[in-house]
Amino acid sequence: MVVGGPLAYWYFSIPPTCSDGIKNQDETAVDRGGGCPVLDERLLQPEAMLWARSFRVRDGSYNAAAYVYNPNSEAGVREAHYRFGLYDTENLLVAEREGTTFIVPGAVTPILESRIDTGNRVVAHTYVEFTNTFVWERMTNAAVLLAVNNKEISNTEISPRLSAQVENRAVVDVVNPSFVAVIFDPAGNAFAASATALPRLAAGTRSPLVFSWPDPFLVHVGRIDILPLVAPSPLRSSE
Repeated sequence: MVVGGPLAYWYFSIPPTCSDGIKNQDETAVDRGGGCPVLDERLLQPEAMLWARSFRVRDGSYNAAAYVYNPNSEAGVREAHYRFGLYDTENLLVAEREGTTFIVPGAVTPILESRIDTGNRVVAHTYVEFTNTFVWERMTNAAVLLAVNNKEISNTEISPRLSAQVENRAVVDVVNPSFVAVIFDPAGNAFAASATALPRLAAGTRSPLVFSWPDPFLVHVGRIDILPLVAPSPLRSSE
């Protein structure tokens, strides 16, 4: 009774929380699911790596890009650690690059690593893998109110330049938004990628975006993607 009494008092008198190490409330796993901000990954749809590819910038230098699709509209990841591996035609590792990104809810998250040195070796295959266990949280995609319009590409046979305009349709400023541009051929194959960023985009304002490449495009342009990236915002269970 000396031991059991205080334990019982603690167990029945302390209100349950999402960090008490006990599966209680409406949680579907310990401190996960139900009304908790951390979600039970077993109840989520898995993310999908749509593609990964490297693009020659100049001899010995490549940009590597990938698209990750998250079908969960209210679930995201704050920190996703990844590793790009670039391989030659004999499947020998040419170069690798590690980085960290977030995964936005209900959308494609582009990943881009620029100026990867390959020592003048030619890249034939590109792979990307995530190197940490994801912690899925209730989140909202803060980039959905950034609209990119007026995309125009020029000088493709000399020094390609892509211009566009982004509009912040939110009622608050967006801090440190970045933008990844991917160029596809008419068959839907990505063949070039670049990125730019803004320090801040005030609510209700517009700003120009410019992307450029040093060498001419050797194929015709089909589709142009410009995807905004903003760190996802926490979403309360009551929202």
